[in-house]
Order: sequence, then structure tokens, then C-alpha cells
Amino acid sequence: MPSAPRCVALVGPYLSGKTTLLEALLYDSGSTNRRGSIRDGNTVGDHAAEARARQMSTEINVAHARYLEDPWTILDCPGSVELLYEAQQAMLVADVVVVVCEPEVERAITVSPLLHFLARHDIPHMLFINKLDTASARVRDVLAALQSVSERPLVLRQVPLRDKESEITGYVDLVSERAYHYRPGQASDLIPLPEDFWDREGETRSSMVEKLADFDDALLEQLLEDIQPSKEDIYKHLTQDLHHNLIVPVFVGAAGQDHGVRRLWKALRHETPPASETAERLGIDAAGEPMAQVFKTYHLPHTGKLSLVRVWRGPIAEGAVLNGTRVAGVVRMMGAQHEKAAAAQSGEVVGFTRMEDIATGTTLTPSGKGAQLPQPEKPQPVYGLAIHAEKRGDDVKLSGSIAKLIDEDPTLELEHNAELREMVLWGQGDVHIQIAIDRMRNRHNLAVVGHHATVPYKETIRRGTQQHSRFKRQSGGHGQFADITVDVKSLPRGSGFTFTESVVGGAIPRNYIPAVEEGVGESLAHGPLGFPVVDLSVTLLTGQFHAVDSSDMAFKTAGRQAMQEALPKCDPILLEPIDFVEISVPNGFTARVQRLVSGRRGQILGYDGKEGWNGWDVVRAHLPRSELHDLIVELRSLTLGIGSFARKFDHMAELTGRPAEKVIASRAQEAAQ
Repeated sequence: MPSAPRCVALVGPYLSGKTTLLEALLYDSGSTNRRGSIRDGNTVGDHAAEARARQMSTEINVAHARYLEDPWTILDCPGSVELLYEAQQAMLVADVVVVVCEPEVERAITVSPLLHFLARHDIPHMLFINKLDTASARVRDVLAALQSVSERPLVLRQVPLRDKESEITGYVDLVSERAYHYRPGQASDLIPLPEDFWDREGETRSSMVEKLADFDDALLEQLLEDIQPSKEDIYKHLTQDLHHNLIVPVFVGAAGQDHGVRRLWKALRHETPPASETAERLGIDAAGEPMAQVFKTYHLPHTGKLSLVRVWRGPIAEGAVLNGTRVAGVVRMMGAQHEKAAAAQSGEVVGFTRMEDIATGTTLTPSGKGAQLPQPEKPQPVYGLAIHAEKRGDDVKLSGSIAKLIDEDPTLELEHNAELREMVLWGQGDVHIQIAIDRMRNRHNLAVVGHHATVPYKETIRRGTQQHSRFKRQSGGHGQFADITVDVKSLPRGSGFTFTESVVGGAIPRNYIPAVEEGVGESLAHGPLGFPVVDLSVTLLTGQFHAVDSSDMAFKTAGRQAMQEALPKCDPILLEPIDFVEISVPNGFTARVQRLVSGRRGQILGYDGKEGWNGWDVVRAHLPRSELHDLIVELRSLTLGIGSFARKFDHMAELTGRPAEKVIASRAQEAAQ
């Protein structure tokens, strides 16, 4: 009897071969009649224009399959660390996760963020060491490197077999103790075990059983008494330990050559927990009203809004009202192809159409009272571009388009900087932002231009002065007259601007004083160096007025004029924003990161081990905001793509010398254009 629908998520670093594995899984299960190629651009996954152009996954791809009559949903997730949040959303709703990794010792660290997330959320997962046909390292060395970044014990399930030329031709299943010869596109042939196999690999099988015995006293007793457990017992322990996320089974193969794919399918079929267990792990009761969870949103050119959901309690039919919103349609997805369905059953992953007010992460029920289910922690944005529509008339369209992008991908953020008159789109890196810009062009027919966001420099003064200013104009009829004396002083950093008055004897009528303050304030928007002026106080000391010609406008102009004359005398100096930055990296890269910070005019404050992350450090530093724009690009280049940072504004600091001259010259050039 077929099982209820189950869901597997394929995750792994960029270029590990997830989409190729998806194609092999679909073909070997008979769900497709050909294996698509990334190079040819005809895969089920990576069907979006942005993915095709980059030959990489840019969002969750959904495929339905049947393997030996069991229904499956396969979620092919982006591998770029800039799109990690997207993969985390899929992992949280999956019954099992297959972490696809490369057979290189030095790249084992790249799966560390994935394994940490899976362990923290108790999600059952397997490893598939891919591309074994091109490997130069031994499997046991790769396994040892992977174990160093896994919080759960890794249990090797297969040992590759090689011919005389050292090419991999098959494998030995360590549980069944059988040897197989690969036949691409077909089931593997059963072959005799090599004569000396157990002499070489007997310890590998013993290690597998001993790891299982760590979680079962009866099995441990058997081993202590030299009683070999039956194969059926070993399979039983492997399955139950996977269900409880106690171990991580490790499979090997080469998806591009169809090596090991059918063996992976068998393990998925026999050992993946049912959706009911996953629901229980998430704290969802088996009984109750229908429930679904939105874990991804798409805005598609012809379909409109599509909410990708996992149904935890079904059925949910077209026309159902969930959280006060009607389900316009139910679709099953196979890459870019959508097939309408009347209803979705428990365990299924489907799309609900046109649920306009429903956001990613929402739990859907008829009553609208569904429990809040676990969500990934949203990372702080680390890279921003100031953007504007290529055509001026598209500005309104731009705001709507970005709102849809953020609905699809909550790790994008939009900042409206009124002072700098910029709209800055923030994300997880250069690739992330460029994908968003391409998506606006491809899905919303909107051309967008991006450039570096402006650094919010300020200026201040290092000494004070007194300034007398008289504004007098006669042009027939009433003239304009205002006379003031102000005292300008510097204030401690971070004080901002204060205005006071000490006028006595009615030298200036009280009703004109606010106009002076307004004029002074306006003058501070653009100081002598070209930037807003901060950290100073201005005191109106005295002045004169004319009973007929004085006015608010005259005193406002006098205030502005007084400051324009005073500020150049006050030794103006440039201020740059300094951010407090925490950089997270594996400790093998800590020294490189410290050099990176020092090379960007940063001040290192110290470093410690990252809490809850074995083998990771957090480097704390003060860094100029101007050095942060492309920091993430260089940081990831130094750390195999997995370093990250968080930042917050700390203080303004004086900028002098050649760096200040360059900033001031650049601002003057902009003003002249």
C-alpha cells in the first residue's frame, strides 16, 4: 500500500550538484522521461530566468515524484549562502533533508551552517557525498572532515569500489554486506564481494554498528558479548535513530553519472519519517481542523500570487476559506508546470493561488487560530544598493514591485533615506540584490538601475566664534531688515544641535526669535564642506529690528546668513559614521579576517568563540561605514563563502587627510553637476 505523501529537501553549498541530483531522482523514479541538463537549460529545477542565466538555483524549486508508488515532494533549494534563508524555510517543513556535499576535505566546512541549523531544529537529515567520480580525496578523509563540523555522529552506509585505474565502478552496502556494480540509467548489478574487502573495511562496518549501540543498551550488550546483530536489527536502529535525529546516515555517489541515486531512493523510502511524525515534532496535534503552513511565496507573471504550503491536516479543497481568505485554486507543481487539483491531502506540498493578504510563514486554518510554527531567524542585511527606475515614470511601479519581492523573500529590506533622497534595497550580498533586480525585469517588466548607497557623512566644528550679521534690503515700499549676533560653539560628539537665546531689553521682539532658529537650522543642512553640520550650539545674543521693515522672513534670512559666514571660521572637519561589527567565521579563518579588518581602517576590539557553534569565532571591530559596502564580498571570498557579519551604528569619528580630501572633492563634483 502506498505511503502518505512525504517531503524531502535537497540542500548543499553552491555547485555541490543538488539540481543534478534532483534530475537523477526524478528520472530514476520514472517521474520524468529524460534527465535535464543545467548547461542545456532544460532542468525541472532552476527554471526561472534568473536561475538559467546564472546556472544556479535562485529559489525553492518544487517537483513531485512517485517512487515504487509512494508519493513524494522534492524541494530543490538554493545553495548560495546569500539565499540560505530560503533553504531554511524548506528544511523546516521537510520530513527529511539530504545535504549534498562535495568530496573535498577542505570544502567540508561549507556545510557547517546547514548542519548547525538542522541540529538546532532537530530535523532528520542524511549526507550525500556527490561527484565521487571526480574525487581526489579518500571517502574516510572526507568523512572525518565532515564529522568535524557535524554535531551528530555520521554513519557511513556505503564504501565505493574502484577498478584497477582507481575509477569508481560500484559500492558495497555496509548493512546488507552486498556489493553492486553501477549501470547508469538502470538498477545496479549484484556482484561478489572483493576477496579482501572485509580485511580492509571490516572496521568501517564495526564502527557503524558501534555508533548505533551508543543509543541502545540492548545493542551495546550484544556487541560486548560478541553477538553480531541481524541486518534487520541494524536497519531498524538506523531508521529509528534517523527519526529521532540521533545520527546522520552518509551515502556516496555521483548524480551526474547516475551513481548511487537508486540506493539513496531506497533509503529515503524505507527510513524517512512520515509527515505525521514531522507534524508531531513541530508541535502540531494530529486531531483538529485542517491546517497548512505557507513556507514560500511566488509572484508569477501569469499566475499572480502563489503561496507554497505544506498541508499538515487535510484535506483542503479549492474554495476553502483559511484565515479569512479564499483559496482560489490548488495546484501541484513540477518545476514551471502547474497542475490543478481539487484538494490537497495531509502531507502534500501544493500551491494555493491568489491568497493576496497571506504572508510567508503564516499558519492557515478555517478558524484563523493556527499555532505559530517555527520560522528561520531572519538575518541582518549586509549589502545594499541605491536603486531607481530606469524610466522616471516607473517610480510608483517600482514601490509595488519591491513590495512583491519582499513578500517573496523576507530577507530583502527597503530603506527610504529622506536625508540623502535615496531608496536603498538591502539583502544578503551582491548576487542576492542582482537576482532581485533581474526578477523585477523578468517578472514585472521593470528596468532598475542600482549604484552604491551614499555614505551619510557629516561635518562639525572644532572651535567656536561670534558672528554679527545684518540683512537689509530696500526695494520700494516696505524693505527688509534684521540684525543679529550669534555665538557658535562646538559640542561633544553625538550631541546634535541646540539653539538658545539670551536676548535682553527687547533688542529683538520675541516673535522673531523662532524665525532666526529656523534660518540657522536650514543653514546646517549644507555646511562649508558640503555636508550636514552636527554637534554645535548656537546662541542668539542680541540684535536690532525696524518697526516697519523687519519680518519673520528677514530674521530667518539673517540667521541663515550668520551661519554661512560663521561656520568657515570654526575650523570645520569631516565626520564619518563608524559601525560596530561582529564577524562570524570558522576559527581557521580568524587571522585572515583580522587582517581584512585592519586593511579597511578598522579597529579590532577582540574575538571569542561563537556561542553554540563549535569551531567558530566572532571577531568584534569598529569599521568605517564607507568600508562596509563590499566587505561581505571579500569576507566570503576569504572564507569559502560562509563568513557573515552583523553591524549597527556606533559613533561618528573625525576623518582627516587624504581620505577626507577625496570625500570632499567627490561631494563638490556632485554639487557642480
